[in-house]
Amino acid sequence: MSLGNSPEDERPFEGDREEDRLSIGRALQQARIAAGLTVDDVSTATRVRLPIVHAIEADDFGPCGGDVYARGHIRTLARAVHLDPAPLLARFDADHGGRPAPTPAAPLFEAERIRPERRGPNWTAAMVAAIVVVVAFVGFTAFKGGDDGSGANTQVADGTKPSTSATASPTPKNDKPEVPKPDTSDSAIAAAPQDKVTVQVSAADGKSWISAKDHSGRLLFDGLLKQGESKTFQDNEKVNLVLGDAGAIQLYVNGKKIDDDWQPGAVERLTYTKGDPQVG
Repeated sequence: MSLGNSPEDERPFEGDREEDRLSIGRALQQARIAAGLTVDDVSTATRVRLPIVHAIEADDFGPCGGDVYARGHIRTLARAVHLDPAPLLARFDADHGGRPAPTPAAPLFEAERIRPERRGPNWTAAMVAAIVVVVAFVGFTAFKGGDDGSGANTQVADGTKPSTSATASPTPKNDKPEVPKPDTSDSAIAAAPQDKVTVQVSAADGKSWISAKDHSGRLLFDGLLKQGESKTFQDNEKVNLVLGDAGAIQLYVNGKKIDDDWQPGAVERLTYTKGDPQVG
């Protein structure tokens, strides 16, 4: 009689859930694979360094630099692969002596906090605008000073009728340059330049992580696009896109709407060039 385990012995006990049996790193790895993302994709999307992503998926939290930073990385990676971070954080706290006490006045180096924050006012643009206003005002004042009607008043005081040629005033010039307002309507997309490729990405039906690069591989944008938000990218040759949830995205390429039937949650890698929309 064989002493080996039968297939029935290898099955999990009833009530065991798969997420309870998987380690934190294994759960993140399987969710990433299910989302169709590589480790490079996740590292680029979250700004978590590649070695740290590999270490966490191997359940090695030493490279994170402490429990506080490890919890932040776990939360960020879970969101990137569409996984609820709460059970993973609870398991991490149970395995590492509970949730760490909050550190007052110390920034958490979570990946989402590494993103560039909004700067203060653009004083350079404000100074340029102020100079334009001053120049326009000086020009307008000089023009009005040269034609203030003093000649006509002198003729009336002398009892003479001002001539028709004297009363004719030159058409004032518009010395103040008009600053075009940004056009966010569909007409702005339709007026896309023919010598470039213009791509507008809109989160019409929900939020989606997107990544955009130009023809040289330079990163144009990498992050989460919330529902109702849109981004426009332009390059001389081509624009490369990665859509984390293509079903939530509406694309306009070179002024034309892309009517692809993408499924919710589908990851799409696209390339668009000049001319008619072409999927790379």
